[in-house]
Amino acid sequence: MASAGQTYRPAGRRARSGSRRSWVGWQFVGPFMAVFALVFLAPIAYSLYLSVFRTQLIGGTTFVGLENYANALSDPQFWSAFGRVALFLAVQVPIMLFLALLIALAIDSGRLYGSAFFRISVFLPYAVPAVVATLMWGFMYGTRFGLVGNLNEAFGISLPDPLSPDLILASIGNIVTWEFVGYNMLILYSALRVVNPSLYEAAAIDGAGQLRIITAIKLPALRGPLLIATIFSIIGSFQLFNEPTILKTLAPNSITTYFTPNLYAYSLSFAGQQFNYAATVAIVMGVITMVVAYLVQLRATRKAV
Repeated sequence: MASAGQTYRPAGRRARSGSRRSWVGWQFVGPFMAVFALVFLAPIAYSLYLSVFRTQLIGGTTFVGLENYANALSDPQFWSAFGRVALFLAVQVPIMLFLALLIALAIDSGRLYGSAFFRISVFLPYAVPAVVATLMWGFMYGTRFGLVGNLNEAFGISLPDPLSPDLILASIGNIVTWEFVGYNMLILYSALRVVNPSLYEAAAIDGAGQLRIITAIKLPALRGPLLIATIFSIIGSFQLFNEPTILKTLAPNSITTYFTPNLYAYSLSFAGQQFNYAATVAIVMGVITMVVAYLVQLRATRKAV
């Protein structure tokens, strides 16, 4: 029996009301889930399906289980490509994040003249498409037709060829740094703008200088954003594809078909028609990327605790 002040509602009506609310929720979530399954889960599932088969000219398509994965893990070309992007990550990412941190601190200090213009100028390369940026830098690197060649001719010197096999990875690192330092700067600068101003006021009252404010207030506030920028940079390094693919036409002797794992998978698929093995290489590289990103996040979280 309902108590005083309460309205009696039959159990069936309450059940129908709750069911209606749950369906309303699915109506909002459903379109996203459908698109997510179509553009994310379905390609992964199809790649996993391809990776356990092998298509041959004689014999057709046969099921091989994990044989493709065993071949990938013992493939010297795959590991050569992986070692190259690992070296790229170890050198380029710290330099890029350090530059982004310095620029963000300089803009946030309020002592930089024309900080708004400087901020836009640093971020602007990120708005340039990767294809355009790589072509622009590639022609500047040219010793016969570009900036390097013009400098050699004008001053009678012989600068090292940035597109040579020994320097091509550093040249690509320079392009990627130019493209993405502004993006990472914006992440760090946005985090600095939400720091409570009362912390700066308290530090000023205590007589703290700029260096002390940076080390005691700003850098601790940037731990989370730095972790995010690091993870994004790790993923981007392992996905390196656009820059070497475009520079390959300018420096064919310096960039091989297995220069990076993504370029290797692309070459296997579209040049070698080895779709099954290409899917295997892509999946192995995706798993390695997830593991490395997770370990970096886990290590950073433990240090913060």
